Amino acid sequence: MLRPTSLLRRWLDAGRGCLAAMLLGANVLVVFSTMMPFALLKLCLPFPVVRVPVDRILNRLAETWIRINGWWIGLVGTVRWQVDGADSLRRHGWYLVGSNHQSWVDILVLQKALTGKIPLLKFFLKRELIYVPLMGLAWWALDFPFMRRGGSFARDLAATRKSCERFRTIPTSVINFLEGTRFTPAKHDEQQSPYRHLLEPKVGGLAMALSVMGDRFRSYLDVTIVYPDGVPTFWDLLCGRMREVVVHVRELELPAIAPGATIGSAPYRRQLTAWVNEMWQAKDCRIDEILAARAAPVAQAA
Repeated sequence: MLRPTSLLRRWLDAGRGCLAAMLLGANVLVVFSTMMPFALLKLCLPFPVVRVPVDRILNRLAETWIRINGWWIGLVGTVRWQVDGADSLRRHGWYLVGSNHQSWVDILVLQKALTGKIPLLKFFLKRELIYVPLMGLAWWALDFPFMRRGGSFARDLAATRKSCERFRTIPTSVINFLEGTRFTPAKHDEQQSPYRHLLEPKVGGLAMALSVMGDRFRSYLDVTIVYPDGVPTFWDLLCGRMREVVVHVRELELPAIAPGATIGSAPYRRQLTAWVNEMWQAKDCRIDEILAARAAPVAQAA
């Protein structure tokens, strides 16, 4: 039988969760609806003289959406944020961003940690998502790259390159989750992953991004997200139960193509796989170090 204090705590959590969900929903509805006239203007008048100022307005609206999310996250709970390695980044540059992936919360964490330090984060999306009401037009207007998948690499590459053409003149940050899915112990065991805290990385999406914009990216941002108190679900975040998050950013040079290798070739993928595996080993050790540093004071207090 639940104690009265436990029952009250659950009711309070549910109340905070419902409040946060309403604030999030209102934020999406208001901000993305405000984007619609500018998105339609951009669709009907695709000329640089119109596009440039409209893009600035759309990006500001998206950043406002992110900042409002940060406000309600602070409203429903107290979160200790530690963001390391992001101070030297430049807002006016091209970045390819990669991160470990544990929860849907990761997206809001990345947005809060990096917004204002680099250009607005763009995610590769499936082409079908462009038809999602309201959101699809907003993603298109914000220049999120849409990918066609299911054909040959050459055909997918050509379609994705066309989607990303505008990024060659506009500073852009493109993020790719190398694991391809969220980490769970079950997935880790099924893969027999050689890493303690990570799933095995996949280089297909990375190879695609480098094929399209490799000569434009300033560097690769290797982002590590750690939740010392345990990985929160999205409901945990809404209820204010996320207490601490550590975000470590490491800026790396992208690997140069080896002599004789071409984008999409087997030698290139082997080269890219070796580079990613080395980075993943360092990331796994970094997670160990962060968790050990957080556990040490607790052990001393005990």
